[in-house]
Amino acid sequence: MKLFNRELSWLSFNERVLQESLDTSNPLVERVRFLGIYSNNMDEFYRVRVASVKRLISIDKVKVEGFEGGPKALLDHIKHVVLDQQLMFELSYKKLLHELKKQRILKTDEKHVKTDEEQFVESYFQEKIRPLIVPIMLSSKRPFPQLKDGGNYLAVKMTNFEKSKIKYALIEIPQTSNRFIILPSESDHMQKMILIDDIIRFNLPEIFSIFNFDSITAHSFKITRDAELDVDDDISKSYLEKMAESVEMRKIGQTVRFVYDSAMPIDQLQYLMDALKLKPGENIIPGGTYHNFRDFMGFPDFGRSSFVYEKRTAARHPDLIHGQGPLIKTILNKDILLTYPFQTFQHIIDVLREAAIDPKVISIKINLYRVASNSQIINALISAAKNGIKVTVIIELKARFDEKNNIDWSNYLEDNGVNVLFGVQNLKVHSKLFIIKRKSGNKTQLIAHVGTGNFHEKTANIYTDCSLLTADKVITREVNKVFRIFKNNFDRSMFRELLVSPFNVRRKINALIDREIKHAKNGDKGHIIIKLNNLVDLKVIKKLYEASQAGVKIECIIRGICSLVPGIKNQSENITVRSIVGQYLEHTRILWFYNQGDDAYYISSADWMTRNLDRRIEVTVPIYDPDLQKDLKFMLDACLKDNQKARVIDLEQKNKNVKTDLKEKFNSQDAIYSYFKAKEKAIKV
Repeated sequence: MKLFNRELSWLSFNERVLQESLDTSNPLVERVRFLGIYSNNMDEFYRVRVASVKRLISIDKVKVEGFEGGPKALLDHIKHVVLDQQLMFELSYKKLLHELKKQRILKTDEKHVKTDEEQFVESYFQEKIRPLIVPIMLSSKRPFPQLKDGGNYLAVKMTNFEKSKIKYALIEIPQTSNRFIILPSESDHMQKMILIDDIIRFNLPEIFSIFNFDSITAHSFKITRDAELDVDDDISKSYLEKMAESVEMRKIGQTVRFVYDSAMPIDQLQYLMDALKLKPGENIIPGGTYHNFRDFMGFPDFGRSSFVYEKRTAARHPDLIHGQGPLIKTILNKDILLTYPFQTFQHIIDVLREAAIDPKVISIKINLYRVASNSQIINALISAAKNGIKVTVIIELKARFDEKNNIDWSNYLEDNGVNVLFGVQNLKVHSKLFIIKRKSGNKTQLIAHVGTGNFHEKTANIYTDCSLLTADKVITREVNKVFRIFKNNFDRSMFRELLVSPFNVRRKINALIDREIKHAKNGDKGHIIIKLNNLVDLKVIKKLYEASQAGVKIECIIRGICSLVPGIKNQSENITVRSIVGQYLEHTRILWFYNQGDDAYYISSADWMTRNLDRRIEVTVPIYDPDLQKDLKFMLDACLKDNQKARVIDLEQKNKNVKTDLKEKFNSQDAIYSYFKAKEKAIKV
């Protein structure tokens, strides 16, 4: 069975992100920001995936799926791919600086600060940066300092040629709200920008003024550590305490990448490698002058609207407009499908706010995976608790890189009268659910939310996602069953409508695919469209190959990792895969099955990865309302028409742009936004 290796497939995805920085159809500053996204992705790749591969090296004769060699050979291949992408990255960065210069934006550095700019650079350093930095002198007589995972450091070298003496020091570049400083200018001819890194370099002689040196230089480097959490089994500690300790231990995880300025002197590089106990070839990556390019996601727009994407106002849902009556009453009468960021996430906040002050509401249950730093969702839940409503929050402490935030939120919620639970033992809770229980006379009413994305106001503006709001008696009853599992880990309820990992999801997915296989073998049409972030699970891929061999047409829209190899004769010749990387991060998970013309639609919190199907609580919900199905159909069709941001995923992994029969340019995200905006404009207020 032909497969793509998941790590190499992920690198191919990140190359698609890098391609966006080179795409001249994107606004100039947005292209710079794609470099930041690429860098941020690469940090996580090393912290999680490369760290996992390194751990496999100690296992004898371990098999690596989709790759001919073992873990050590795979690591070597990963490094080769990363170095190739690094060259592409540096080329893109240089091109972008050149294009910025043509637009009268000049990036300067410490070597090119003009005389009339010196006072500003020195004053800014003294007032804003100096209080934040802690220079550390390095010496063989003292232990080498503990370096932060992802910290951005300057390795300082001071040389006294006459005495043949060298001193080394470290400065951590502070993480401030703005790494990019625009220099004051009396002329409109050119705007100049300098990074904090270079302001520190410019002021090195002042920082180390007590030393006698002829030369002082500073070159940047960073390390990336293994992000795996090791939660101990001490029964005397609460789960919250164990998680807090585990997050702290991550700070001293094994180093999995060392990236350095390739201009760093050999003796200084060797000093650092010896101090960090790094061996040549172990993911030692030469790079450019600057690291932590993830900060470039916040690159300034210099006040020019043409440099960034056009600002869009999310559409309101036609049935959830303020002034048309209570939102909950609307949902009781009909199913609502919301699509972000094309429609506003504010509707979800408003539903919870309304529930928080509704005297008929008895309880609210919700599960949280990631939330915004100033979460209106949290505020609405606390409001409900203070109004006497029983509020239960299932919060996932193992949400990767949000563990500390979620520990803090759990304490804050408990302090404000909210009942907090930590999910199911050995199963990460990744579903996107809430349920509101009301009492209207003698009737009990349930309103449920099942979604593909987090209850997070910020990411709802940049991730594409869907939410179903429904009062359907069967679906709401089954959502309530999921919450019973959170409360009682031994409860294993039966689900008729919902696909719930890890209980019935594999059986249901297989049944849906088998139905299309049966139709195709009977000479009827078999057709499946799958839109996911990642497609990795080997059992599901094998079933899709079986469907392809039976003549079922399968169209996959996979943003990230895809281990399935399409277009292979006698295996997957009826399968196509494309990936869309654009203005918004494609996160919506939609499934469609032809079913002899009786279309079956689903939205899901789960990707088709083994962890999502077997080791998490995930929920996939059917969409029955014909109007909602039309919305999902439009979105899938738009993705399959895209000839601007869609790339072909094939055996070669070259990420070529998809060619369609359309003569005109078609951007799926633009089309979907226009579709929902037109629906809003059709409202008669």
